[in-house]
Amino acid sequence: MKTNEKKVVEKKKSDKVKRGVSAGFVILCCFIIAELFFHLVCGDPGNFIDGNPKGHPLQGNIFGTLYKGGTVIPFVITLLLTVITLSVERFFAMNRANGKGNLVQFVHDVKKKLDANDIKGAHDLCNAQKGATANILNAALVRYEDVEKIDNLNNDEKAAIIQKEIEEATALELPAMEQNLPIIATISTLGTLFGLLGTVLGMIRSFAALANEGAPDSLALSTGISEALMNTAMGIGTGALAIIFYNVFSQKVQGITNAVNEIGFAIGQTYSKKHQA
Repeated sequence: MKTNEKKVVEKKKSDKVKRGVSAGFVILCCFIIAELFFHLVCGDPGNFIDGNPKGHPLQGNIFGTLYKGGTVIPFVITLLLTVITLSVERFFAMNRANGKGNLVQFVHDVKKKLDANDIKGAHDLCNAQKGATANILNAALVRYEDVEKIDNLNNDEKAAIIQKEIEEATALELPAMEQNLPIIATISTLGTLFGLLGTVLGMIRSFAALANEGAPDSLALSTGISEALMNTAMGIGTGALAIIFYNVFSQKVQGITNAVNEIGFAIGQTYSKKHQA
């Protein structure tokens, strides 16, 4: 019981340490940065002809052109910054989850140790590798050694206990690996939708300029077109970036999960071979 209690405490501590950055806090910070960037940098009079932010931006001036995108642009920039920030956070989190060495080589080496029934050697590899897969395997190996000392259970029941330990350890590690990925997936849709909203608002402004009696208001027309195009470009770009990062990190999580399943199967095979009648 003391060993089991110690393992539970260690798992809880590990779970607390591996919690990532709060997505809500990141979004709030990105929104503040986006608003400041939009109004102070993009809206700087120096980006416009005659220093008038209501007029045309200087030719080739990206910030001035972005400012003409209208009020939806800060929200799209917020989503873009959020994707970038969370993706950087996930990059470091996935590196920690993978561990210090090559994960494929680690799985291969551990399977060799298990085939040779070298449990201590497998432990040593886990301690050197670290990461989510090593943590799960370590928990399974500890349970493996525990059930070896139990006399009132048959081999099938002992194997089931080991498998349950692997599932519980995986359940502890998996949320930390998948954290913030649903936010990135959501932004892949929201980015496009906000871009579409800005496009529609820009087109409404353009058609309103065309509806004037006499000559159309060229300034209002160009502003509306700029708003529509900038929102379209920003929205599509943000959505595409979110999709790319989400797929990359989802594949990494799947790779770690596959490694856990492969090693879990190897542990079961090792136990069965050792305890054949």
